[in-house]
Amino acid sequence: MKRIARWLGVLIVVLLLLGLVGPFLIPLPALPDTVPPEALADPDSRFVEVNGLQVHYKMAGEGRPAMVLLHGFAASVFSWREVMEPLAEVGTVIAFDRPASGLTERVLPGEWQGENPYTAEAQSDLTVALLDRLGVEKAVLIGNSAGGTIAVLTALRHPERVEALVLVAAAVYEGGGTPGWVRPLLGLPQAQRLGLWLARSFPSFGERLGRLAWHDPSRLTPEIWAGYRKPLRVQNWDRALWELTRASRPLGLAERLGEVRVPALVITGDDDRVVPTEQSVRLARELPQAELVVLPSCGHIPQEECPAPFLQAVKGFLARLKE
Repeated sequence: MKRIARWLGVLIVVLLLLGLVGPFLIPLPALPDTVPPEALADPDSRFVEVNGLQVHYKMAGEGRPAMVLLHGFAASVFSWREVMEPLAEVGTVIAFDRPASGLTERVLPGEWQGENPYTAEAQSDLTVALLDRLGVEKAVLIGNSAGGTIAVLTALRHPERVEALVLVAAAVYEGGGTPGWVRPLLGLPQAQRLGLWLARSFPSFGERLGRLAWHDPSRLTPEIWAGYRKPLRVQNWDRALWELTRASRPLGLAERLGEVRVPALVITGDDDRVVPTEQSVRLARELPQAELVVLPSCGHIPQEECPAPFLQAVKGFLARLKE
């Protein structure tokens, strides 16, 4: 028994040493070919400083209603390419890259003052601060997936600035971030190095996620893949992705849906394998003033895969708001 105990002790020491030293043995060379966000801008790209952050956005149309488009995780304003101009026919459309996404500045710890810009609360406040910078008093928030999470949170934190919600496969019931007991560990040097390594593996994971998000992934053209991958050339994209992961936490939105006092349209595809369709059905049932539209033969990002029925549903909803 003493020999067994001794060997167990040795094994525990070895495992502890591996946990302490192992992450530092992972090679992390500098990323090649990364550039400042401005170097990747499109002809219609705009940049504005909001809450100490250089935010990339696009804008089209004029008048009311004002619509703010909030993309999902690992997406960007590119996600709204099929619907932005058609929506601009009925009002002002603003699409911006949320922190750690698209061409918005990737600030690192020590570079920001005040609240961590990667938290959900800071993203909600950033949405309202952007409205202030652009002179918009109230807006319809149109959020897809994690963007829908921010839309609901903003309606709760800043109800006076939200006219209505369009929640597109919104992530409300699951995917609430890292548990509280894990978050302190993520600040350890070993965890940060391992997290950075995991972040750099995102491109292969992102491709699998992209195929999962479409009902018919055969429609993902090389041009679409290029649009998805473009932000992976932005300086510090990997570090910002890790900071976003560290900042995530459960928000408890499901317990507060009864507090949302604005009209809402819930849109989902009938083949959503990322946020299951039944969760959107539940969301429409639990929001006090919600309508539900389920699009046939459509996946997790209807604005990309099924833009025509998506636009029909959204424009109809906006028309009813004016009645």
